[in-house]
Amino acid sequence: MKPTFKAQPMQVQVPATSANLGPGFDSLGLALTMFDRYIAQIQDEPGLDIDVAGEGADEVARNDKNLVIKAMFKGFEFLGGKPRGVALRQLNVIPHGRGLGSSASAIVGGLSLARALVLGGNERMSDEDMLSLANEMEGHPDNVAAAIYGNANIAWQDSQHGHNVAHSINIQVDARIGVIAFIPATSVATSKARKMLPETIPFRDAVQNSTNTALLVHALEHRPDLLHRATEDFLHQSYRQDAMPHSFALLTKLRNAGVAAFISGAGPTVLVLHTGGPTEAEELRRAAGEKFVASELGIARAGASIISA
Repeated sequence: MKPTFKAQPMQVQVPATSANLGPGFDSLGLALTMFDRYIAQIQDEPGLDIDVAGEGADEVARNDKNLVIKAMFKGFEFLGGKPRGVALRQLNVIPHGRGLGSSASAIVGGLSLARALVLGGNERMSDEDMLSLANEMEGHPDNVAAAIYGNANIAWQDSQHGHNVAHSINIQVDARIGVIAFIPATSVATSKARKMLPETIPFRDAVQNSTNTALLVHALEHRPDLLHRATEDFLHQSYRQDAMPHSFALLTKLRNAGVAAFISGAGPTVLVLHTGGPTEAEELRRAAGEKFVASELGIARAGASIISA
C-alpha cells in the first residue's frame, strides 16, 4: 500500500552513543545526553533541499549521498514508496569521526523522520523494524540500538531466511552513574580502526573479556563500584593504540588511577563512567590536559524522539 505523506514538518532529536564500553565489542551501546536534531518536510516539487549547520557541516553532503536522506528513503521504501521531494535541515552537535555515534544518529534520525512523515507510520514500522533497517546501513547494531531505545543496550544480530536481523535488550542504567567524554581534535575512521584488529587473540584474553562483558551488564544496572574492573578490555583497544596514541595515554593514566575509562567506539574519544560529584569531575578534567575537550554528559534515558517542529 502506497503511503500517505503528512504535509507538516517533523523534527527528531537523536542522542550520541558510545559503543563497546570497553569489553562489549559490537554488542554494548550507551546513549548520551548530546543530541543531533533533524527537521524534514515533504515537498510537491521533485528534488532535495538540504541545509546543514554545526559539527562537520562543511563535510556533509547536500545531495542524495547525505546519510540522513539515504536513511529517510530506505524508511520510505519500507513504508511503501518515496515522496517526490524532501526538505531537510540538520543541526549537528555530535562530533564526526570521534567514536560518539554520529553516523548512527543520522541513520536513526532519517528512519525516524520517514516514519513520522507517513500517516500511520508508527503502526507500519515498529522499533524492531527500525533497528533492523538501521543495522543494515550501519553494519553493527550497538550504536543504533542505543540511539533508538536510550539507556544502555545489549545488541546482536542473527541470520533469518538469508537476512541479518538485529535484536536488542534495554538496560536501565543506575542513576548514580555519570559520564565524561574526553574528545580530541583529531578523528579516526571506523574502517581504519577495524583493519587494525587481529584475526585471533589469546584464549586467556577471550576468557577475561567475556567475563568482564557479563560483569559490566550487572555493574551498569546495580553495581557501579564494579565499573573499573568491568570496563577493562582485552579484545580490541590495545591493538588500535597506534592510531590514537594520545587517547591511549590518557586511557592508561586514568585506568591506573582506578577510573572506569575506555575508548568510545572506534575512538579516539575517551569515555569515563563515574559516580563522583563535581570535585571528582574537575580532577578528571585536569588529568586530561589540553589535548582533549572534556564534556560532562548524562545517560540519555530515551532514544530518538519526535519533538515539535
